[in-house]
Amino acid sequence: MASRIRVEIKSRNEFWRNAVMVEWEYQFPQRALKAEADGFYLIEADWLEDLQRVASQCFSEALLAPSDPGRRQLLRRLFTRDE
Repeated sequence: MASRIRVEIKSRNEFWRNAVMVEWEYQFPQRALKAEADGFYLIEADWLEDLQRVASQCFSEALLAPSDPGRRQLLRRLFTRDE
């Protein structure tokens, strides 16, 4: 069994995040991404490069995500700029 990693897909907006998913399903129909929290997915480690390429085609990024999502959410709340 291949190693699974957690990734975050960061996009300009929801439209582009959906575009990443549509393009991924089109290019790799046999590779299902397992959705977790909003914008986070579990993938096979050897898919990362392909997912990063697809994301870049859709003005997005696929980044390694921490194994503990609560930690990142806490940091975002602490360091969010007031507008």
